Amino acid sequence: MKCCLACDHCFESETWECPRCGRRPTLRNGVLCFIENPPAACNGFKPEYFAKLATFEEDNFWFRARNRLIQWALGNYFADAESFFEIGCGTGFVLRGVCENLPRIRLSGSEIFSDGLVFARARLPKADLYQMDARQIPFEHEFDVIGAFDVLEHIDEDDLVLRQMFRATRPGGGILVTAPQHRFLWSATDEHSMHLRRYTRAELRTKVEQAGFRIQRITSFVSLLLPFMICSRMKRTRRDFQLWREFEISRPLNAVLERILAAERAMIEKGISFPAGGSLLLIAKRPVTDL
Repeated sequence: MKCCLACDHCFESETWECPRCGRRPTLRNGVLCFIENPPAACNGFKPEYFAKLATFEEDNFWFRARNRLIQWALGNYFADAESFFEIGCGTGFVLRGVCENLPRIRLSGSEIFSDGLVFARARLPKADLYQMDARQIPFEHEFDVIGAFDVLEHIDEDDLVLRQMFRATRPGGGILVTAPQHRFLWSATDEHSMHLRRYTRAELRTKVEQAGFRIQRITSFVSLLLPFMICSRMKRTRRDFQLWREFEISRPLNAVLERILAAERAMIEKGISFPAGGSLLLIAKRPVTDL
């Protein structure tokens, strides 16, 4: 169901014109825009990062490994899902992976910056893409699964985003979330990436449950590489920090790291939940009947 952000009226319609107040989103460059004054930049992310991301995502071990983990979680925990909506879809790298691995699923994505949607549209010509603020999702009971992958840590009101995700998820559907873990790993990387927090397992679990979801699984990942992460973060100072340096690694090393994370994913798929790691994966479902 569509929701008008002007009057909060929810309606079923082929068009986005609200039958109560007559408002409708603006069409900009082929994308529906639900933000009156789209930001050029904000505290959460810098638009110019998208071009760099689009370059690194294709081959970098971390992005590739995370994609495979997300695809497994979606197919395993939501085998009957017919629709998937990613908030903060960036360049569309995750959505394209889902499209290739699970072609039956109807895909939608949103991003607050139009810069990211330019790349997403090129990668996903058939997906429904929206420019919107994750704190105001214009849907109710619409999607089987909603994903937020390394998004929540950029937003002050992460609890509001989770409540919006709950509203937009169909009863019996659910969410997939990844987020950076462990406060002791906080470093210049987080500051330059515009992170507001790194989560503890208990913190993320509590916020998701308070939004109304029921946890199905929570595990750390990038766990086998945690000692290397700690050493890397300790060595790196703010003075000599370069945001993209950690992605500029040799092909042999990149291949080795990807194999390590593939072995880690195999263990997660067999039911092992890691207690510590660079990131968290959380899978939760919305009850069929709300209390």
